[in-house]
Amino acid sequence: MGGSLIGAEYFFSGCKSTTTEVGDLFDAAHIAFLNEVADTILPTTSSPGAKAANVGHFMAVMVRDCYSAPDQKIFLKGFKQIDDASMKQFNKKKFLELTPDQRNTMLSLIDTEQRDFTLQKNKKLEADMLQYKDDPTHKAPEIPNHYFRMMKELTLLGYFTSEIGATKALRYIAVPGHYDGALPYKKGDKAWAT
Repeated sequence: MGGSLIGAEYFFSGCKSTTTEVGDLFDAAHIAFLNEVADTILPTTSSPGAKAANVGHFMAVMVRDCYSAPDQKIFLKGFKQIDDASMKQFNKKKFLELTPDQRNTMLSLIDTEQRDFTLQKNKKLEADMLQYKDDPTHKAPEIPNHYFRMMKELTLLGYFTSEIGATKALRYIAVPGHYDGALPYKKGDKAWAT
């Protein structure tokens, strides 16, 4: 009985991540940078922003544990690409040196770039699929992902699945009641987390 209690305490204490580093891919500076990017995407409004949910740490864990090696490389190169774009756009200032408005402008420009990139990628894949539709042995070309699309998707996933995102930004009921398919909606209501 005592062994199972000790094991349970060890297990639950292992669930709390207090480290600021994630493996050998991300250090504390990377996580701080990701938190700033995420907080620019989802800033504090009437609910806390992405930095309050420590989305940077979530992104680092997801990239380390779930992304392929090529996607990890693209994601890690994104730090330098954001800084390079910031320095080019804002008189040699790195992203973390920018004002909140400048950060928003910078990420909006990068988001437009990634949308165009993704559109072209999808067109190439569709054309390839049509060209080789009758060849079951054909393998679609591997076109890399855009670093900012990965960052943006992980920001949204990390925030809205965090406790802060689910309980502060969305409507949350710990034990929801019965299903109501005709629940009245009032303009400005938050979406449901449960």
